[in-house]
Amino acid sequence: MNNTTYLEQIDQAVAYIKTKIQQNPTVGIVLGSGIGALADEIEEAIAIPYKEIPHFPVSTVAGHKGNLFFGRLGGQNVMAMQGRFHYYEGYTMREVTFPIRVMARLGVKTLFVSNAAGAVNPSYRVGDLMIITDHINTMPNPLIGPNMEEFGVRFPDMTMPYSSRLRRRAQSLADQRGLMLQQGVYVGTTGPSFETRSEYRYFATIGADAVGMSTVPEVIVARHSGIEVFGMSIITNQSNSLGEDCLNDGNDVIQAAQRATLTLTSLFKDLIASL
Repeated sequence: MNNTTYLEQIDQAVAYIKTKIQQNPTVGIVLGSGIGALADEIEEAIAIPYKEIPHFPVSTVAGHKGNLFFGRLGGQNVMAMQGRFHYYEGYTMREVTFPIRVMARLGVKTLFVSNAAGAVNPSYRVGDLMIITDHINTMPNPLIGPNMEEFGVRFPDMTMPYSSRLRRRAQSLADQRGLMLQQGVYVGTTGPSFETRSEYRYFATIGADAVGMSTVPEVIVARHSGIEVFGMSIITNQSNSLGEDCLNDGNDVIQAAQRATLTLTSLFKDLIASL
């Protein structure tokens, strides 16, 4: 697909969305596996099923409900994806990141991303929340191909993809509540298989603290589009302590994410209110 056709599809999706909403959002939120409950906190909410939006992919993963919410959260106009798209579902990287381009065209300036992740750092435990300080990408880069000049430069800087300003603010809010947060590096893999023990050891060696199958493409495209990003992982399984008879399970991931959702929801809401 050439850039002209892709941009036309983005703008057709934007035009449809604008017929459903009254105010353009300035804050975007991507909710990962089992974390969709944050959408319930949005006031004056308008929900648009993905399947109704022109050219929008449809999520096929358990725990991803497939709705786009618009409304007010923390005093800000927000749009929230209740479920995201993954490369392992068979989508191209342009399809995976299509919603981020739509956000940019709607006027989103700040993006909050969340995900369920496996612990690589040996000090992490199930239920921990990790502020993402940086990432390691093992997936195809979503910017491969002709550059979309309408959004950003050919070679966007990625030395600081996750906002240090928002990370400091989140830590301050957590300190005020007596809430312990981890801070670490997220490595994004293609999935859908969970990693081998040797791969976990490799990720630890190259500096990763947590591993998952999403987020990184969205962040790259957001930064290419000039959007400030804050990211947080819920540690839902312990890759760092797998024994011979211990296996990762997708249902366990969703259940662990749901247990930590209330804390993440409250933190996101307060952080958005502080913008």
